Amino acid sequence: MNSVEIRRFVDTDWHGRERGGEHDGGGHGVWDVWHEVVSAGESYDNDPESTEQDARAHWLLPPPFEVWVAVEDGEVLGTYKVGPNKGRLGDHVANASFMVSTRARGRGLGRALGEHCLGRARELGYAAMQFNAVVSTNTVALRLWRSLGFFIVGTIPDGFRSTKHGLVDFHIMYRQL
Repeated sequence: MNSVEIRRFVDTDWHGRERGGEHDGGGHGVWDVWHEVVSAGESYDNDPESTEQDARAHWLLPPPFEVWVAVEDGEVLGTYKVGPNKGRLGDHVANASFMVSTRARGRGLGRALGEHCLGRARELGYAAMQFNAVVSTNTVALRLWRSLGFFIVGTIPDGFRSTKHGLVDFHIMYRQL
């Protein structure tokens, strides 16, 4: 992952940029990654037919949330968002969501984004991090989060309607920072 840069999202990352930074609408951006992941119907509970407007409203939340991207050769290969899991009296616990393009899977990008996010959450002063809905059939994510110190604190039986597997559990995962 040496050639991948993890940096703060800028508006041109939504649709992607060509080499040299000029946006022509044909690059691989956050919208492409979001659409690919959500339309698969296997790891996010968003409508698989969500519009671009729906995606922007879900992913690009106002501060204190932050969006980060993993970019290689001008293309967004992955993204995460981090912010408070709950409101005022629960805002010391972070929540984060991650998406990696299928084109970049198996290269350690999820781990790099996860490690970066944990570091960023510490910098922002969070005491812990919680994931509210890790789908039980997403074994790659479960393995990754466990290896980064997360553990399952609860399970919602049949809490997710997988497009491939039908009703499956989802897990709530947690770790202190």
